[in-house]
Amino acid sequence: MNATDLRSVLADAEHSGAYFVADTDTEAMAQAGAALGYAVLRIDLAGCTDKTELMRRFATAGQFPGWFGGNWDALADVLGDLSWLRGDGYLVLVEHASDWRAAHGEDFDTLLDLLNEAAFRWAEQDTAFWALLPFPAEQLAALDD
Repeated sequence: MNATDLRSVLADAEHSGAYFVADTDTEAMAQAGAALGYAVLRIDLAGCTDKTELMRRFATAGQFPGWFGGNWDALADVLGDLSWLRGDGYLVLVEHASDWRAAHGEDFDTLLDLLNEAAFRWAEQDTAFWALLPFPAEQLAALDD
């Protein structure tokens, strides 16, 4: 997909959500989000050992306010607000998500649910919120099975 097509897809708030993408597209996705004027949050989960560390990485990347409580409910709250970030939409790139999924399957499912819920809430306000989870091609193909 070329850059123009990618920006067209990401500009459509109605189809926002959490999606698995090829890890080779990570940079193109980040650039397309920036070109659209979105706040781009890159959360790298490489070596992330537990939920506490996951929350810390989200908080750091998203510049979360001091009231962030570091639990699932607090994450849902901040993803539904993001008023401290400037942007015409939001692009959350959760890098190395395959490692987190392999080690923390139930927490991964919870995270995916929260990201999708945030996208649906933002879409109701006609604001794009994309949560993209880059996976290696061989793992991405297995997700389709």
